[in-house]
Amino acid sequence: MAKDSFLVGLIGAGVGPSLSPALHEREADRQGLRYLYRLIDIDVLGARPEAVGELVRAARDLGFDGLNITHPCKQLVLGHLDALAPQAEALGAVNTVVFENGRATGHNTDVTGFAASFARGLPDVPLERVVQLGAGGAGAAVAHAMLTLGAGRVTVVDALADRAAGLAAALNRHFGEGRAVAAAPDRLAPLLAGADGLVHATPTGMAAH
Repeated sequence: MAKDSFLVGLIGAGVGPSLSPALHEREADRQGLRYLYRLIDIDVLGARPEAVGELVRAARDLGFDGLNITHPCKQLVLGHLDALAPQAEALGAVNTVVFENGRATGHNTDVTGFAASFARGLPDVPLERVVQLGAGGAGAAVAHAMLTLGAGRVTVVDALADRAAGLAAALNRHFGEGRAVAAAPDRLAPLLAGADGLVHATPTGMAAH
């Protein structure tokens, strides 16, 4: 018999105002599923982001079927999983964890979600020169999606120079040399002057930021 009841959650910082519980539970109801979605806010718990591994293990032990992972834990969770789906491994970031047969497998749906929305909403915009703010877990997925959609080159700008450089290097290994470069925030103004568009992939705009 197919499973019809699920317990899932969202791990992240400042997730109290998240609409995920309402969205997931409403859709589950439409599909005839019993679905309970819980918020696991590390700020409320007084936990550091590095505690994400303990939270994942606790959720598994408590009988959760899966988790969503958001800022600032998408990359920190990698070392606490039993397996990674190919796209999550390629991106070095996880936004979904599935518990099955006692194992925790990390997935990343950010790429396909962003790419589908972008292609539907902005189908004809020029993409030769794209500037992206943010090189974290979401940034890795968005940059990957932009290059998959045909962007000529993505310039990654992040307050952490090493993180921007690391993402650019990973993108070049996957898509070919020269498809991505890293830049410091003080270069943003001249970069935008010659860019076709700007992609915002930082936590700014989230409730706690």
